[in-house]
Amino acid sequence: MWLIWWLNAVSVSLTVTDKRTILRKGILSKYSNEVFHTSVRNIEIHQSLIQRIFNVGDIVVASSSGQADLEVAVAGIPEPERVKQLINDYRIGMTQILED
Repeated sequence: MWLIWWLNAVSVSLTVTDKRTILRKGILSKYSNEVFHTSVRNIEIHQSLIQRIFNVGDIVVASSSGQADLEVAVAGIPEPERVKQLINDYRIGMTQILED
C-alpha cells in the first residue's frame, strides 16, 4: 500500500510558472497537461477533514479555452490554498498587463 502511494507521489508534478500551470504524470509512460493563466476559468480545492488537518488537498484548474473545459487536476497537493493564491496572483497580473 505504501509503495503504491509513493509511486503516485513521485510520478506527479505540478508546476506553476508566471504564465501557465503544468501537470506532468508518469514514470514509464508520460502525460502532460497545461493551462495558460489567461485561460483559467475556475480553480477548485477539495479537502476532506483529514486532508485539512494535514494541510493537503486536491486541486482542479479549469480552462475556458476551446478544448472542452480543459482541466488540470491533481490530488494530494500540499498547501492547496497557497497554490490557488499563486495561480490567482499570476492570473490577475496577466489580466492587468493585457488591459494596459
